[in-house]
Amino acid sequence: MTYEALWHRLTSLYGAGEAKAIVRWVLDVRFGLSWTDVLCGKVTELSANDQTELEKIMQRLENGEPVQYIIGVADFCERQFHVTPDVLIPRPETAELCRLIVRETEVRKQEPEDFTILDIGTGSGCIAITLALEMPYAKVTAWDISNDALSIAAQNAQALGAVVTFEHRDALCISTESSLLTSGSRYDIIVSNPPYICEKEKSAMEQNVLEHEPHLALFVPDNDPLLFYRAIARYAISTLKPQGCLFFEINPLYATDLAHLLGKMSYHDTKILNDQFDKPRFLKATKI
Repeated sequence: MTYEALWHRLTSLYGAGEAKAIVRWVLDVRFGLSWTDVLCGKVTELSANDQTELEKIMQRLENGEPVQYIIGVADFCERQFHVTPDVLIPRPETAELCRLIVRETEVRKQEPEDFTILDIGTGSGCIAITLALEMPYAKVTAWDISNDALSIAAQNAQALGAVVTFEHRDALCISTESSLLTSGSRYDIIVSNPPYICEKEKSAMEQNVLEHEPHLALFVPDNDPLLFYRAIARYAISTLKPQGCLFFEINPLYATDLAHLLGKMSYHDTKILNDQFDKPRFLKATKI
């Protein structure tokens, strides 16, 4: 098998550029072949066992399975995170959210060791772990409803040397759990990338996402697109410290509705921020 033949097999699913990138990544991460090795034709020199494994990988790719699940890792903020179908594949937009939080809170680096962050719906742990590593003065806690996701997140934290406290919590119940509210103000930042895609949007989504990524982490009912945001915002208004900040990754279709909702909850300085594609993708709100 040559590199040219390999990437051409994926062009029915991906554009040429993406097909080439996927094959290069497989050859690098799984088989240790650099781009120079590929150019020198070393793909054809793989052992018989490696050739067999490569063929199995190609067949899975041709069936639309995301390469990150096949290889078991995803790149995020210049680090590699272990992923399985139990967690969403970390997206570039979510990396932008992490960089936004670090940039917005840069001034706090000199403050005492009581700077606290909560990540709700942590999945692979990519947000919580990135913030813990980029903001080592912070105490980071991360919640998820999925025990499988929490296990993966804990593995990632250990592998990357991040100190994060992981807890099993349901984001839709936290606003009614009195035990979580009685301790009062305790977080400087609450961040979440919750499920925000409506069921009616499925027809516009890529098939490999629909067939392989966890629907629990993706979808909300058509009649309540702000379901998770409302629950998290109610909890945050009770537990953020004064001038503490709430950060969301959002569905661009409901950005204005969400900003209006938070305004009614007495948040102030609410900002809708665009991603690299100029879509409204993030929201920041401050507790009075």
